[in-house]
Amino acid sequence: MPNPKEKMVPLAGKRSRGGPRDIRLTEVATLARVSPMTVSRALNNPEVVASETLKRIQLAVQQLGYVPNRLAGSLSSSRSRLIAAIVPTVTHSLFATSIQMFSTAMSRAGYQVLLGLSGYSDVDECQVLDALLSRRPEGLLLIGVARGSALRARLLDVDIPTVETWGMTDMPIDMLVGFSHYDVGVAVAERFLARGKLHPAIISANDERATARREGFIQTMARQGIDNVAQVLVKPPSSVAEGRSSLATILAERPDVDAVFCGSDLLALGVLSEARTRGLDVPSRLAVCGFGDLEFSADLVPALTTVQMDGGRIGMTAARCLIDRLDGSPARPKIDIGFTLVGRETA
Repeated sequence: MPNPKEKMVPLAGKRSRGGPRDIRLTEVATLARVSPMTVSRALNNPEVVASETLKRIQLAVQQLGYVPNRLAGSLSSSRSRLIAAIVPTVTHSLFATSIQMFSTAMSRAGYQVLLGLSGYSDVDECQVLDALLSRRPEGLLLIGVARGSALRARLLDVDIPTVETWGMTDMPIDMLVGFSHYDVGVAVAERFLARGKLHPAIISANDERATARREGFIQTMARQGIDNVAQVLVKPPSSVAEGRSSLATILAERPDVDAVFCGSDLLALGVLSEARTRGLDVPSRLAVCGFGDLEFSADLVPALTTVQMDGGRIGMTAARCLIDRLDGSPARPKIDIGFTLVGRETA
């Protein structure tokens, strides 16, 4: 009986051109000291495999970077012409625009996009990644920046052309097209301060991008001696109803709040609705800023001050970077497309 704690030494695997390492199932079996049939059973029906055996197989899979090839024997070409895209949700119009523009550009270049929805969980994102990699994509798009250690390690291991979007980091996996969410928070805080708003609040989701905006906002306020920013966190995706209830919660605890930075325009719409119900004048009594510049934002009364990003440009630029890489370019671009704080009537 092999010792499950015995150190496993990964075998050398070949790397296919433009794709993940070409690790065979038999190599996993050798490393885990089981039969190939047992490995196959563990991958397809793990509940029927003894727990200690399953642990050894899972460790071997992780060490080797093995990805089951669901298309083995079914392809006449060594190229899949598939591009994988992992997005948290398609209900957000900004993400939808990016995906649509990205997919259109990739299609024109002869590729098809395979979409995986991860929600806002690092664990789910890793599972979706492995499911997509089993289809042997030639490239990968991420909505967001890979921050989780497990996801980063997996992406670095499979080593396929990857473009991260909708964020900014000093250590991209490969290519990056986005903007600084931290700087967004800084810009909104500075706008409130310029208008004499000294009792701010923030209503935000708790995903990594929203967290960066929140940090920029709070730290900018703190540098001006304002260290008591009221906060309400909501689970993504956000809604109008959450905006209303969040403002009610804030005012119950901090009735002097005079400005609210909302993590989305939907939250801001809820805040404006609750403010109107309570007879609070916007912006003299309560300034409000959203994020996203959705279609309705300019048509609200009063018109919503918000942060605008060009989601379509992000998608098109990401596609161009990926196509260039697939055509042989060694460049690893890091492109900051920036954002615009659109000043309207609410702040």
